[in-house]
Amino acid sequence: MAAIEPEEQLKELSSTLTSIEQVLDLGGMRRDIAELREQSADPDLWNDQERAQSVTRRLSYLESELGKVEALRQRLDDAATLYEMAKEMDDADTRTEADEELVTLRKAVQQLEVRTLMSGEYDAREALVTINAQAGGVDAADWAEQLQRMYLRWAERHNYPTEVYETSYAEEAGIKSTTFTVKAPYAYGTLRGEHGTHRLVRISPFDNQGRRQTSFAGLDVVPVVEQSDHVDIDESDLRVDVYRSSGPGGQGVNTTDSAVRITHVPTGIVVSCQNERSQIQNRATAMNVLQAKLLERKRQEEAEKMSALRGEGTSSWGTQIRNYVLHPYQIVKDLRTGVEVGNPSAVLDGDIDEFVEAEIRWMRQQETA
Repeated sequence: MAAIEPEEQLKELSSTLTSIEQVLDLGGMRRDIAELREQSADPDLWNDQERAQSVTRRLSYLESELGKVEALRQRLDDAATLYEMAKEMDDADTRTEADEELVTLRKAVQQLEVRTLMSGEYDAREALVTINAQAGGVDAADWAEQLQRMYLRWAERHNYPTEVYETSYAEEAGIKSTTFTVKAPYAYGTLRGEHGTHRLVRISPFDNQGRRQTSFAGLDVVPVVEQSDHVDIDESDLRVDVYRSSGPGGQGVNTTDSAVRITHVPTGIVVSCQNERSQIQNRATAMNVLQAKLLERKRQEEAEKMSALRGEGTSSWGTQIRNYVLHPYQIVKDLRTGVEVGNPSAVLDGDIDEFVEAEIRWMRQQETA
C-alpha cells in the first residue's frame, strides 16, 4: 500500500483538530476566560478565598487549554509551510525537520483528542484520590507510599495543584492510607480509570533473605462534590472521633487533638482529615470527602440498576488493573488496555500519561459498546 503523502497527513490532522475545536467550543472558552478575568480583577474576590482560588484555577486551566489548541493549529500551518520550503529548495535537512515535526504533531493531536472523550456526568470535576495498602505487610505499606508519590509527581508534571488531606503512616515503613485531591478541571475524568488494585513484584528491601515479594495497594478515585450536588447525610448516622495527628515514625505534627475521623455507620465509609490546624476545618473537609464518596456510591448504585434493567452484566474497574514488575525483569503492564512500558522508574516518577490516555479510550469503548 502506498504511503500517504505528508501533505495529506497534515490535512487529516487539520480536520481532526477542527473536530476537536468544535467539541471544545473555543468561542465558549474565550467567553468564559473574559468573564473569569473580569471576576479575578474584582478586589473583593479574595474576601472569599475558596471562591477566589476556584476562579483563578479555572481561569488558568482555560487559558492553558485554549493556548494548547491555538499553538497546535499554528504548528500545523507552520509544518505545511516547512514542507513547501523543502520542496521548493530541494533541501533534505528541511524535509527531515518537517518529518520529525509531523510525528510530534500527530502525537499532540491524539493526546488532545483524548480530552474530547471525557463527557461523563462528573468527568469535568476535580478528583479525590484515596490509596490503601492491601496484602503484603510492610511491603504493601511501602508500595502505597510509592503510589502516592507517583500520582503527586504526575500532577506536578502537569502543574495541577494538589492537597493531601490525610496520611496514616505504617509503623515500620510506608503508609496505611492517604487521601488527597487533584485540583484541576477534568482531573476526575482523567484519573477515574486508575481506580482499582495495583500490584508490585520486586525483591523486598525489608526481607533480610532478599526474597521476591508481591504486594498490593488499592486506589479509589471519586469526583469532588460541588454545591449543586444533593447528598443527604443524617448526623445521627455519623460517629466522629478526634485524635492527635502524627507523622512518620511517630513524629508529632500537631500538639492538639485536631485531626478528625468520621465514620458513616450505615455504609461503613470512614474518612479522615488532619492537614489543618483547626478541628473545625478538618471536620468540614472530612465531611466534603464523605459527601464525595457517598455521591460516587449513589452513582454506582444507579448505574447498576440501569444495567440490570437493560439485562446487562455490571462491569467493575475495581479489580487488579496494573502490574509493576521490578524483578526478575522490569515492566509495567496494564491488564485492560495491554499498554506496557519497560521503564518502571519513569512510571513511578509520574510518567503515566500513556496508561491514562489508553484507559480513557478503553472506558469510552466500554461505555458505548
